[in-house]
Amino acid sequence: MSEFHNVDICGYTAQLPIIKLPSGISIAFFNLHGNSTLTEHCGKELAKRVKDAEVLITAESKGLQLTHVVARELGMPYYAVARKSKKLYMQDGIHIAYGESITTGKPQEFHLSAHDVSIIKGKKVAIVDDVVSTGESLKGLTELVKKAGGTVVQNLFVLAEGSAKDRPDVTYLASIPIL
Repeated sequence: MSEFHNVDICGYTAQLPIIKLPSGISIAFFNLHGNSTLTEHCGKELAKRVKDAEVLITAESKGLQLTHVVARELGMPYYAVARKSKKLYMQDGIHIAYGESITTGKPQEFHLSAHDVSIIKGKKVAIVDDVVSTGESLKGLTELVKKAGGTVVQNLFVLAEGSAKDRPDVTYLASIPIL
């Protein structure tokens, strides 16, 4: 029998399965993949909280559909996507290495295509993603935006996990514990 953690995300109750990670800690696992109703709800709520951003950036993969909704709600025709591996079309792009992810426990990389660099350069950028926990991905995205010539003006997440809820530099819709 699986255990769950219920969280209220601005009026939408989500039932998150509790999953034990290889590190031994357990988390309430939040997954937007395939849940169009939850993605729409969260994207619309995050869009209401965007301030001063000219462009959005997210990390693949769970942030993709979320950021699409936020961009659509704000009338932004483009957003940038930080890929976790270099793709063939990224020959002229940039990349950075950053710390370990809480879910994988492995060092990570972000890659940005030359096209996405051109979207970010000289712009005020909001980072959009599903969950902030240790902040390592956020550090990586911030470094990537800086390397691309943009300025991060806001960090937006659906959920803040553990002590991330106490960070003054993040905007989030709800918080969840590390179990």
